[in-house]
Parts: sequence; C-alpha cells; structure tokens
Amino acid sequence: AATKLASAEKLMYFCTDQLGLEQDFEQKQMPDGKLPVDGFLLCVDVSRGMNRNFDEQLKFVSNLYNQLAKTKKPVVVVLTKCDEGVERYIRDAHAFALGKKNLQVVETSARSNVNVELAFGTLVQLVDRSRGKAKIIPYFEALKQQSQQIAAAKDKYEWLVSRVVKSHREAWPNACRKMQPAPEFQDYVHLEGTLKAKKLFLQHVQRLKQEHIERRRRAYLALLPQALDALVPDLDEIDHLSRAKAEKLLEAKPDFLKWFVVLDEPPWDGHADETDGERIPFDLLETPAAEQLFEAHREKLRAERRRAEMRRAFRENLESSPFVTPGKPWEEARSFIMNEDFYQWLSYGKHQKQLIDRAKEDFQELLLEYSELFYELELDAKPSKEKMGVIQEVLGEEQRFKALQKLQAERDALVLKHIHFVYHPTKETCPSCGACVDARVEQLLA
Repeated sequence: AATKLASAEKLMYFCTDQLGLEQDFEQKQMPDGKLPVDGFLLCVDVSRGMNRNFDEQLKFVSNLYNQLAKTKKPVVVVLTKCDEGVERYIRDAHAFALGKKNLQVVETSARSNVNVELAFGTLVQLVDRSRGKAKIIPYFEALKQQSQQIAAAKDKYEWLVSRVVKSHREAWPNACRKMQPAPEFQDYVHLEGTLKAKKLFLQHVQRLKQEHIERRRRAYLALLPQALDALVPDLDEIDHLSRAKAEKLLEAKPDFLKWFVVLDEPPWDGHADETDGERIPFDLLETPAAEQLFEAHREKLRAERRRAEMRRAFRENLESSPFVTPGKPWEEARSFIMNEDFYQWLSYGKHQKQLIDRAKEDFQELLLEYSELFYELELDAKPSKEKMGVIQEVLGEEQRFKALQKLQAERDALVLKHIHFVYHPTKETCPSCGACVDARVEQLLA
C-alpha cells in the first residue's frame, strides 16, 4: 500500500511473447529512483485454487483494501481468471465491492485477453478525471466481443497469408518479414500473439503441400495407363498375376526406368519435391487408386482379346453365309446370323464395305473382259437406253453382275465410268484409281 516504490533496476516487459525468452529481446529497465504510485489494481483470483479457501482470501483482500483506502488513491477491484471463475466467488467479490463506497469491479481473463485494457483504463480515468468515464463491460459480453474481434482479425490474417504465401516451401521467418508491415498481421498478432500467427501459417503451408502432393498424384495416375500399355501390352503376361508378381514383372522390363523411379526412402509423398515429376514413383503402385488402374488395364486387355475373338468369329460367320450379299442391310441379314452377340463386337457396316469394294473390283474385271461391248458407241461416248439394255442383257447372267443387284445405281455408275474410260482414257477415269500407271509414273518422276 506504499505510495512510492523504489526501482531496483527492474526489467520492463511489453508482451507475453517475451516471457521465458527475455534474452532474445531488447533489455529495457524501469527508471532509477522512486516511482510515485497514482492508483491501485486490487486483484482477486475467482478461480477454484488448490488448497485455497476463498473466504479466507476475501478477508485478506478486505484488510488490504483498508490499507489502500488510507492512501486516498483510486482503487479498482479486478477479478482475475474469470475464464475459470466460480460463480459464487464472483458473486461474493461483487458483494464485497458493493459494500465499499464507489468501488468499481472489472471482470478479466489475462489468458483470453478479456477486459485487461479496460481494467487499466478504468483506473486511469479515476486518476485523471478529465478523461471520459470508462464503461464497465461484464465478462461474458466482453468475451463475446473479443471472440468476434479475433474471428474477424483471423479471417483477414488468413486472407493475407493466402495472398503472400503461394509455395509450400515458404519458411516462417521469411513469410513473417514479408507480412510484418501489413495491418492484418499486426492486428492478429496484437490480439493472439506470434505463436498463433505462426500456427495458422503452418496450417496454410501444410494445405499447400497436400494440394501439391495431390496434383502430383493425379499426374502420376494419369501417366500410369500409358506406362502399363508400353511395358505390359500382352495379356498372357499379366492375366493371372498377383500385384506383387506384376510389380516384379514391371521391374524386369528393359524400359522400366523410362517410366518409373524407385525411391531410396518411400513413401513418395514424404518427399514429393525430390521426385522429378516425369517418372512415376514405384511405390505409388501400392495405393488403391493405382491398383484399380492396373486392374482396369488388365480388363482392357481381356476385352480387346474378346473383341478380337468375336471379330474373327463374326467375320467367319459372315463370310460363310450365302445370304450376306453386297448392299444387303443388317435388318435383312441379321436373321441369318445365329449369334446376336457378334453385333456388339463388330460393325456390320465395316464388313459390308469390304464386301462391296470386293464386288466392285470383280465387276470392274468383268467390264474389262467384255470390252467389245463398248466399242460400238458414238464418239461422244453417251450410250442410248437401248445400248444400256444390251449391255445389261449380255452381262446379266454373270455372277459378278448379279452380286451388285442391291446397288443398281452404283453398278450403272461403274458402267458409265468404264465407257468414259474406253473413249477418254485418263488418270481420273482409270478403273485402277490411285494405282493407275500414269499417276504412279508422275509420282515417281516427281
């Protein structure tokens, strides 16, 4: 209760970051000589302490207050540790203050930084009456305001971190130095301290690292089907292999190191930055996603084999069927094909194209064999209806003519083209098309 205090070269502290780390900060001492005391904060611990009787504590506080009252200096009662406060203790402390004349009470929590500045501000107002009167805010209301303030500051600080820190390799000292001038950083550190600011930074960096690993993982998995296609394109090699045996098979392939890299210390995601990104870490094959891709590759090869077998069987079935003729639509031909499943594996149209091309070649040979039919035309090489009738009558009994009966328009076009060729032989009208000798000679000379 002294009104003057002697300073024995005591150190001054400014923030909780310095506690326990005093040597890391600039050493500032209080002024020499005696310090006048202008007012008192009378602190009352309202938490449940070990082996401590609150009633006895309140008696001590009461005696202390009586000594302070004699100094005629302002006094503010400060309830500390309200974050762990016992309701009865708080109520008794308020009752004690109410019994004293004009004694103001401020409920605080130093750990949560609630109403700490208000306690000192209230005392300063009592010392200096010219200042505006401090409004006393109850603990829970102040805690709510503090939480909202911290939440807003945290949002702004996290936005700042996301804008400044783009790489998961960023270190805290460098990031801290870049963010220090920003008010978002200063406000959050003022409210929550540097350690919490660093913790949020580390969380952000961890997120960036996970995103980086995920991007790498997706890229590797996208490359894996190509690697499997290149190294094990043959179903017989892998059809009944377990995963472990399949891995051994891959390692034995000559081009293995072109596609994969074997790390000294798996797993690969523990040091994703060290992998070159061009080759797949071999231990990635042990992940469920890679196993699914390996199974998909094996199923693809099985499906290709089934497709090839069905194509072959379908082709044999079509070729052996006398009912499948050039130009016959599938709707008419399907009733002659016993196995409907074939149609899923091979396009009927593809077979028809081969059939039609072959029939046209045969028909062209037939026209060349009956060249004399085309020598009795006029010089303009335009056959009359009668002449066309004669041509069709002569060729009509030939099987190669009948083969194109479903494609009469194309058959007539071939006849006209052949007539044109007989009277005006050029590269364009040659029945051999691209194989025409004139065209080939030009290409070779060029």
